[in-house]
Amino acid sequence: MPRHSFIQMSKLPNVKGRISYITSHARQENLYATYRTADSTFWSNLARESQQEFQRSGTEGKCIEARELIIALPEIYTQYEPQQVLTDFTEEFRRRYGVECVSALHHNKRKTNYHIHLIFSERRLLPEPDVKVASRSVFFDETGKRVRTKKEITGEDGQIRKGCTVIKKGEVYESHLFTTKDTRFKGEPFLREIKEVYTELINCHISDPEQHLKVFDKNSVYLPAKKIGKNNPKEDEIKADNAARQEWNRTADMALLSGISEAKILEVKQTEIHEKASQSIKSKGWLPGLFRSIVNKAKDFLQNLIREHDMPPKPVLEIDMAEFRTMQKLMIKAQDKAKEIRHLQDTVLPKLKQQLADTKGIFKGKERKALTEQIQRTEKEIAEKLDKLPDVLKEDGYPDVQAFMATYRKAEAVVEQYNRDLAAWERQVREKQKPAQKEQAKPPERESVLKRLRQLQAEGKQRNQPRQRKKSFDRDSR
Repeated sequence: MPRHSFIQMSKLPNVKGRISYITSHARQENLYATYRTADSTFWSNLARESQQEFQRSGTEGKCIEARELIIALPEIYTQYEPQQVLTDFTEEFRRRYGVECVSALHHNKRKTNYHIHLIFSERRLLPEPDVKVASRSVFFDETGKRVRTKKEITGEDGQIRKGCTVIKKGEVYESHLFTTKDTRFKGEPFLREIKEVYTELINCHISDPEQHLKVFDKNSVYLPAKKIGKNNPKEDEIKADNAARQEWNRTADMALLSGISEAKILEVKQTEIHEKASQSIKSKGWLPGLFRSIVNKAKDFLQNLIREHDMPPKPVLEIDMAEFRTMQKLMIKAQDKAKEIRHLQDTVLPKLKQQLADTKGIFKGKERKALTEQIQRTEKEIAEKLDKLPDVLKEDGYPDVQAFMATYRKAEAVVEQYNRDLAAWERQVREKQKPAQKEQAKPPERESVLKRLRQLQAEGKQRNQPRQRKKSFDRDSR
């Protein structure tokens, strides 16, 4: 299974405290580099203005002064110069979004998790401070909220209540150094975008394509594997969960190549895994092995659908378009491998298990042992073939079976439409239309179809292609 990048975002109610924590050598055992695009005054002013604005709004909860990204790096990055890595990642964010940042590069205590903390402001400095001068007396209550009259902040004794404020005419009652918050940082689209950006940047400096990371798509047919750190006390449990997830992913690949629609697989994933897991957690809480059991049942459900669904016919190589013929050959190759797997799953393995069940008696021990070993070898062979199934498509640049199948279906639709248009044009020509009509009738443009096919193929492979390297980190400088 491909490794997925890990990038998470959190809100910071105390940005100065957080900056102090992540950049302090005294508080961080394995701190390798820090980087700032703005000085401490900027962050102090940002925190103060954010708190003032939050107080004036009267909103409940905590004031969010800034946000933080945690970006996990592959261990190969420990070979690169830390300051250069941190500078590159921080400046990429600043260049793209135009906000100030503070960052630090750490290892955890056991040195199993190499990662960047990147704190960023949601506001930008104004070109000039926005100062508001009172044209008349201005009144604020205890919460900092502006009120209309002095009477509203006056107590029964006729005095201004404690905590209330009066700004006299001509005095400054409000000033802003920063813009309002950029709302795009709140949305899920931003987090998806930044995951793509940093995954691409990480891959730029990894020469081996097999080691490239991938952003996990929550809307795909697959389930993500969990990361296991060294000396993790739950290592065995996570491994077992990951094995169940891998079995589901393998079965999803088989389902796609067996002609089951992506929409149907997603429906099974939603109803048989997500909904049942959610219901179970609500009623019983989180129990070890519970999610694994749900995934295994969903996998069995999907396998039953595969058994009920005949393999689609092989594509016929009769279309004179090299771009599409290449995809057809890939489809045939993948389908052949899928048929081999289905034969082992649906015929060979059940037959062996039935033979084992029928082999009874105290004198059949050796025979039962031989059958058991044969079953284990067959199951291992199936697992290996399932693991290698996506490799057929990866060799041609597709990240997984789902990406290839989606591209193939779109390309197939384009070619079929071209054939329909071509047949319609040929029929018009045969019918010997009037000269004026014949001049208007034109054959469908083959080149535009080829261009569209090439575009679809590029889009299908795009997620697996790293961008051009900007520069290489110095491996020998550490």
